[in-house]
Amino acid sequence: MKTPFDPTSNRRPGLLAKLRASFLTGLVVIAPVGLTIWLIWTVIGWIDGFVLPLVPSRFNPELYIGINLRGIGVIFFLVFTVAVGWIAKGLIGRSLIRFAESLVNRMPVVRSIYSGVKQIAETVFQQTESSFEKACLVQYPSKGIWAIGFVSTQARGEIAQRAVVGGTLMSIFVPTTPNPTSGFLLFFPSEDVIELDMTIEDAAKLVISAGLVYPNAKDPSKPLARLVS
Repeated sequence: MKTPFDPTSNRRPGLLAKLRASFLTGLVVIAPVGLTIWLIWTVIGWIDGFVLPLVPSRFNPELYIGINLRGIGVIFFLVFTVAVGWIAKGLIGRSLIRFAESLVNRMPVVRSIYSGVKQIAETVFQQTESSFEKACLVQYPSKGIWAIGFVSTQARGEIAQRAVVGGTLMSIFVPTTPNPTSGFLLFFPSEDVIELDMTIEDAAKLVISAGLVYPNAKDPSKPLARLVS
C-alpha cells in the first residue's frame, strides 16, 4: 500500500512545474521567430546605415515624407547592384573591368587584397555548377573516429599525381562545429569515403546543431526523403 510519503507514489505536477513547462515550450516557439526577425531587422539597418549616406539627399524619401523608412537603403543597394551587373555583362563594362584590374595589378598590396576578395566573392556568389556533390562519412582525425564531410571533386593535377593511392583520390571538406564555413580540406582514397543519403542541407544542419538535429527526428536511421517517397 502506497502512502502520501512514499517516494514511489505518482505525484501530479504542481502549478509551478506546469508554468515552468509552459514557459519553456513558449520559449522554444518564440526564440527562433524572434531571433530571425531581429537578425533580418539588424541586417537591414546595417545596410541602410551604410548605403543611405552615399545617396544624394534629393533621392531620399525621408526628405519628402518626413519618416525614416527602414529598408530604403536595401532597395537602393539592390537597384545599384543589378545595374552594375547589367553593365558588367556588356562589352563596355567588360572593357572597363579589365582596365581597372590592370591598374590594380600594378599595386603590390592592393593587388593581393583585391585578388583574394574577388576569389572569395566568385566562389560564394557566382552562379556556377561548382558545389558540393554529396555528404559523406570519413574517419578523421584518426581511425575509428568518424566525421561528416562534403565531397567536393576528384583530386586533380599534382595532388592526384603525387599522392600514392591505389584508386581515385577525393577532395573532402570537413566542416567544424557550429560554424560549417570553416574546416579542413582533406584528401581521401575513394574507398575510404562513405557517401550518405542525406542532403547537403541536412548534413549542414547536423553539423551546426552539434548532432542535435537529425534529418529525420522520428527515425534518424532513415533520411527524410526516403520516407516521403
